[in-house]
Amino acid sequence: QVHLVESGGGSVQSGGSLRLSCAAFGYTGSGYCMGWFRRAPGKEREGVAAIDGVGGTSSADSVKDRFSISQDNAKNTLYLQMHSLKPEDTAMYYCAADWSCPVRGSLSDRDYKYWGQGTQVTVSS
Repeated sequence: QVHLVESGGGSVQSGGSLRLSCAAFGYTGSGYCMGWFRRAPGKEREGVAAIDGVGGTSSADSVKDRFSISQDNAKNTLYLQMHSLKPEDTAMYYCAADWSCPVRGSLSDRDYKYWGQGTQVTVSS
C-alpha cells in the first residue's frame, strides 16, 4: 500500500523560506513521477512543481525562480524548497505520485494516483 506523508509546512512572513518534504512508503525504486500541488481557500487545486522520473522537472510560472523540486531516491523522499514566499502562496500543499507516469512532468492532478494528506503553508504580509 503506497502512502505519502508530507511535512515541513508552517507559518512564515513574506519573503521567508520553507522546505516541504514528502516521504513515500510502500514503494522503492526510481523513475516514477511525483509532484507538489496546492489548494488555496476558495480556489481549485493547482500544480506547483513536478519531477518526471528521468531527471527533468517542471514548475508553474507563478513559482518559477522561487521554488525548486528535488528528490532523494535513497530516502524515498520528495522535497519542495520555497524561497521569497508571498501571501498568495498560502495554501494546503499536497504531494502526489504515480508509478506509471502517464504524462511525465505533468502539473495536472488527473495524472497522479496517490496523494498525501497535505501540509499547511501560511505566509503573512
